[in-house]
Amino acid sequence: MEKFDFLLGTWDMEYHIPESSFSEAASGTGRGEFKRALDDKYVFFDYSTLIDGKKGRAHAIFVRDEKAGIYRFWWFESSGSFMKATCDFIDDETLFINWHDSLLRQTFKKIDRNKVILRMENPNTEGEYELVLEVLFTRK
Repeated sequence: MEKFDFLLGTWDMEYHIPESSFSEAASGTGRGEFKRALDDKYVFFDYSTLIDGKKGRAHAIFVRDEKAGIYRFWWFESSGSFMKATCDFIDDETLFINWHDSLLRQTFKKIDRNKVILRMENPNTEGEYELVLEVLFTRK
Protein backbone atom coordinates (compact mmCIF):
# COMPACT_ATOMS: atom_id res chain seq x y z
CA MET A 1 0.00 0.00 0.00
CA GLU A 2 3.10 2.25 0.00
CA LYS A 3 2.39 3.05 -3.66
CA PHE A 4 -0.48 5.27 -2.45
CA ASP A 5 1.93 7.59 -0.60
CA PHE A 6 1.71 10.30 -3.28
CA LEU A 7 -2.05 10.54 -2.61
CA LEU A 8 -1.99 10.55 1.19
CA GLY A 9 -2.99 13.79 2.88
CA THR A 10 -5.64 16.49 2.72
CA TRP A 11 -6.44 18.14 -0.61
CA ASP A 12 -8.36 21.07 -2.04
CA MET A 13 -10.08 19.99 -5.25
CA GLU A 14 -11.13 21.95 -8.34
CA TYR A 15 -13.66 20.19 -10.58
CA HIS A 16 -14.02 20.69 -14.32
CA ILE A 17 -16.83 18.74 -15.98
CA PRO A 18 -16.99 19.32 -19.73
CA GLU A 19 -20.20 18.81 -21.64
CA SER A 20 -20.33 15.15 -22.62
CA SER A 21 -22.73 12.28 -23.16
CA PHE A 22 -22.80 12.01 -19.33
CA SER A 23 -23.59 15.58 -18.31
CA GLU A 24 -23.78 19.25 -19.04
CA ALA A 25 -20.71 21.38 -18.39
CA ALA A 26 -20.17 22.19 -14.71
CA SER A 27 -17.48 23.21 -12.26
CA GLY A 28 -16.99 23.10 -8.54
CA THR A 29 -14.73 22.74 -5.57
CA GLY A 30 -14.19 20.25 -2.81
CA ARG A 31 -11.97 18.95 -0.09
CA GLY A 32 -10.73 15.40 0.26
CA GLU A 33 -8.47 13.27 2.39
CA PHE A 34 -6.60 10.06 1.60
CA LYS A 35 -5.47 8.15 4.70
CA ARG A 36 -4.25 4.73 5.69
CA ALA A 37 -6.55 2.57 7.82
CA LEU A 38 -6.73 -0.75 9.65
CA ASP A 39 -3.03 -1.44 10.19
CA ASP A 40 -2.13 0.13 6.81
CA LYS A 41 -3.98 -2.61 4.90
CA TYR A 42 -6.41 -0.09 3.36
CA VAL A 43 -6.44 3.44 2.05
CA PHE A 44 -9.63 5.43 2.58
CA PHE A 45 -10.62 8.49 0.58
CA ASP A 46 -13.29 10.79 1.97
CA TYR A 47 -14.42 13.94 0.25
CA SER A 48 -17.10 16.59 0.05
CA THR A 49 -17.92 18.78 -2.95
CA LEU A 50 -19.96 21.70 -4.10
CA ILE A 51 -20.60 21.48 -7.86
CA ASP A 52 -22.93 24.01 -9.42
CA GLY A 53 -24.60 24.57 -6.05
CA LYS A 54 -25.10 20.85 -5.31
CA LYS A 55 -23.40 19.27 -2.30
CA GLY A 56 -22.02 15.77 -2.44
CA ARG A 57 -19.97 13.44 -0.28
CA ALA A 58 -18.29 10.12 -0.90
CA HIS A 59 -16.20 7.45 0.76
CA ALA A 60 -13.82 5.16 -1.12
CA ILE A 61 -11.78 2.14 -0.07
CA PHE A 62 -8.63 0.79 -1.74
CA VAL A 63 -7.11 -2.58 -0.79
CA ARG A 64 -4.46 -4.87 -2.26
CA ASP A 65 -5.82 -8.30 -3.26
CA GLU A 66 -2.65 -10.35 -2.89
CA LYS A 67 -4.25 -13.51 -4.26
CA ALA A 68 -5.32 -11.81 -7.52
CA GLY A 69 -2.28 -9.49 -7.63
CA ILE A 70 -4.38 -6.34 -8.10
CA TYR A 71 -5.87 -3.50 -6.10
CA ARG A 72 -9.61 -3.39 -5.49
CA PHE A 73 -11.61 -0.20 -5.13
CA TRP A 74 -15.11 0.57 -3.83
CA TRP A 75 -16.85 3.94 -4.19
CA PHE A 76 -19.86 5.02 -2.09
CA GLU A 77 -21.71 8.33 -2.59
CA SER A 78 -24.14 10.17 -0.32
CA SER A 79 -26.62 9.93 -3.22
CA GLY A 80 -26.80 6.18 -2.60
CA SER A 81 -24.80 5.31 -5.71
CA PHE A 82 -21.85 2.95 -5.46
CA MET A 83 -19.38 1.38 -7.88
CA LYS A 84 -16.51 -1.03 -7.76
CA ALA A 85 -13.31 -1.20 -9.75
CA THR A 86 -9.93 -2.81 -10.05
CA CYS A 87 -6.82 -0.73 -10.35
CA ASP A 88 -3.06 -0.84 -10.61
CA PHE A 89 -0.12 1.50 -10.82
CA ILE A 90 1.20 2.20 -14.30
CA ASP A 91 4.27 3.72 -12.65
CA ASP A 92 5.14 5.19 -9.24
CA GLU A 93 3.14 8.35 -10.01
CA THR A 94 0.08 7.08 -11.90
CA LEU A 95 -2.83 5.01 -10.59
CA PHE A 96 -5.09 3.57 -13.31
CA ILE A 97 -8.66 2.56 -12.42
CA ASN A 98 -10.90 0.30 -14.49
CA TRP A 99 -14.52 0.70 -13.37
CA HIS A 100 -16.59 -2.50 -13.43
CA ASP A 101 -19.93 -2.53 -15.24
CA SER A 102 -18.95 0.52 -17.32
CA LEU A 103 -16.47 1.60 -19.96
CA LEU A 104 -15.13 4.41 -17.76
CA ARG A 105 -11.43 4.67 -17.13
CA GLN A 106 -9.82 6.93 -14.57
CA THR A 107 -6.30 7.95 -13.64
CA PHE A 108 -4.72 9.74 -10.71
CA LYS A 109 -1.45 11.28 -11.97
CA LYS A 110 1.09 13.03 -9.76
CA ILE A 111 2.07 16.38 -11.26
CA ASP A 112 4.40 17.36 -8.41
CA ARG A 113 4.62 16.79 -4.66
CA ASN A 114 1.59 18.99 -4.00
CA LYS A 115 -0.52 18.46 -7.13
CA VAL A 116 -2.36 15.46 -8.55
CA ILE A 117 -4.76 15.39 -11.48
CA LEU A 118 -7.65 12.97 -11.77
CA ARG A 119 -9.08 12.33 -15.23
CA MET A 120 -12.14 10.20 -16.02
CA GLU A 121 -12.82 9.27 -19.63
CA ASN A 122 -15.37 7.29 -21.62
CA PRO A 123 -15.22 6.04 -25.22
CA ASN A 124 -17.20 8.11 -27.73
CA THR A 125 -18.92 6.98 -30.94
CA GLU A 126 -15.65 7.37 -32.87
CA GLY A 127 -13.91 4.92 -30.54
CA GLU A 128 -11.78 7.60 -28.91
CA TYR A 129 -11.90 8.51 -25.25
CA GLU A 130 -13.66 11.73 -24.25
CA LEU A 131 -13.02 13.54 -21.01
CA VAL A 132 -16.02 13.43 -18.67
CA LEU A 133 -14.36 14.70 -15.48
CA GLU A 134 -11.11 16.37 -14.49
CA VAL A 135 -10.17 17.25 -10.91
CA LEU A 136 -7.07 19.12 -9.82
CA PHE A 137 -5.95 18.14 -6.30
CA THR A 138 -3.78 20.67 -4.46
CA ARG A 139 -2.25 19.57 -1.15
CA LYS A 140 -3.33 21.61 1.90
